[in-house]
Amino acid sequence: MGVHCSKFFFCCGHSHLKPSLHDLSDLENGGENEKNALPSFTEFSLDVLMIATDGFSADNIVSEHGEKAPNVVYKGLLQNGHSIAVKRFNRSAWPDSRQFLDEAKAVGNLRSERLANLLGCCCEGDQRLLVAEFMPNDTLAKHLFHWESEPMKWAMRLRVAFYLAQALEYCCSKGRAIYHDLNAYRILFDQDGDPRLSCFGLMKNSRDGKSYSTNLAFTPPEYMRTGRVTAESVVYSFGTMLLDLLSGKHIPPSHALDLIRVKNFSTLMDSCLEGRISNDDGTELVRLATRSLQYEARERPNAKSLVNSLMTIQKETEVPSHVLLGIRHGTATPPQPLLLTTTGEACLRMDLTALHEILQKTGYKDDEGIANELSFQMWTNQMQETLNSKQQGDAAFRAKDSITAIECYTQFNDGGTMVSPTIYARRCLCYLMSDMAQEALGDAMQAQVISPEWPTAFYLQSVALFSLGMENDAQEALKQATKLEAKRNKN
Repeated sequence: MGVHCSKFFFCCGHSHLKPSLHDLSDLENGGENEKNALPSFTEFSLDVLMIATDGFSADNIVSEHGEKAPNVVYKGLLQNGHSIAVKRFNRSAWPDSRQFLDEAKAVGNLRSERLANLLGCCCEGDQRLLVAEFMPNDTLAKHLFHWESEPMKWAMRLRVAFYLAQALEYCCSKGRAIYHDLNAYRILFDQDGDPRLSCFGLMKNSRDGKSYSTNLAFTPPEYMRTGRVTAESVVYSFGTMLLDLLSGKHIPPSHALDLIRVKNFSTLMDSCLEGRISNDDGTELVRLATRSLQYEARERPNAKSLVNSLMTIQKETEVPSHVLLGIRHGTATPPQPLLLTTTGEACLRMDLTALHEILQKTGYKDDEGIANELSFQMWTNQMQETLNSKQQGDAAFRAKDSITAIECYTQFNDGGTMVSPTIYARRCLCYLMSDMAQEALGDAMQAQVISPEWPTAFYLQSVALFSLGMENDAQEALKQATKLEAKRNKN
């Protein structure tokens, strides 16, 4: 549907989508039906939440983070039949019970159909728990990065961006402009398939305000300098979300901006969307992402302007979200069993010796000609030096001399005449063997940028993420690798 038709639907109010937040009555209190359904903020007893989650059973864990952000989210069922999500903080996160309660109540006063709303909390002894609406249809990360049958439709991606901008504007209008660690795992889908922003991110992970548990490549630059989250930092994170929606990958902003500067949009865009979007729509999302990712915080747009821009490019506005998302109305997507390959099992065990043998056996066959594109330059001294670095690195890699291999592969990469995802993969493993997990993750992500459909890049990302204590992200990377390998074996 064209832009003019979309505007007509918004103006006349006949669309499945709600109008923008200029009319807050449609979003505040979740609309009339949800206003009646949602209770006011409640202080739950620990006994009630113990019963609801079967004693915080491991079977009810729906998301879990490692030791860098030690909190766990459980699915629960209240005696009145309402499904809930319960976030349980570690014992040292909020020692001041009054501070925790005040913060939770402030977030609990928000009510919007763009949020997975906070229903209450529990603050008994040293226990600190938050209780929110349960969203049954998984996260944006699941539907965007780890889809089973078909990729997310372009119209749905635009709707996610629009609803997310609306959620952020609503929060800003209520004095809650700060959102901690905005990412694809924070966007949840309700029973209608509508995307909602998790309320958990409106509270700090703890009283010290440590917020960014994701890779530093995605962290707002000012956070690196000050350690503080600002409203402008949230817009920067929104920009990384736009990149996710455009590319279908969790691509580092620096790499994406480099592609945008040289107008290499085809590499940036999700290949699954080829021929399904107009140049104008893609260009507008690229423009909004670029503005949101400005290095200087003051040069980024605010949430209201993002809502206005995204409203004009919505597509298929009369189609319900559950149809666009490809799910049955009112039901959750059934979990799919994950059958790990030999490489996947090695990653789960973090068996670096087995991974070394696998990479050594595979060699460079997965480079698919990338490393040989400039072979006609063999006669130049620079090319010969580059190849010598590669050969010396390979010899060190075979001998498991990680330090020498890292040095030689770094010289190869710095030469700039050739790119090889295999060399990034090999250096990644050497970093892992040297207990340099952050550097290893950077190399695994670089290998993915060069070869987006290469399972090995995702396998290595999973090991690096496991090493960093980022359990949930690691499991998702492992799922993606398994899916890509199964797809490759079919062809």
